[in-house]
Amino acid sequence: MIKLFVGGFPLEMTELDLVKLFNLHGDVVTIKIVRDKKTKICKGYAFLEMKDQQSADNAILALDNYFIGDRQLSVKIREDKPVLTRPKTGGFSPRPRPSHFKPGQPTEEPRKKRPRKIN
Repeated sequence: MIKLFVGGFPLEMTELDLVKLFNLHGDVVTIKIVRDKKTKICKGYAFLEMKDQQSADNAILALDNYFIGDRQLSVKIREDKPVLTRPKTGGFSPRPRPSHFKPGQPTEEPRKKRPRKIN
């Protein structure tokens, strides 16, 4: 499956409208329109998965820079970013930091508190 980025479509378009448009050029497997978390209003872009490379190429050739009303579509293959992982150290660290550790906070021993003043 090939992932596509689709941007620039009218905000009132639904998933069904986009699938109808892209199904003319190949089989759409999944679709996800990106929406604002609070208002649920469409942000104007979506991610599609096409069944094969030929379908994705057909959709890009036909729909990239295609006008819908006054908006212009942008259709591109989505490049997967590599997942960054930390290198393994091969063991455990000698002194684990507490979860509440702040940079600049002493880790060896806590400061001693001054005694309270009694009147």
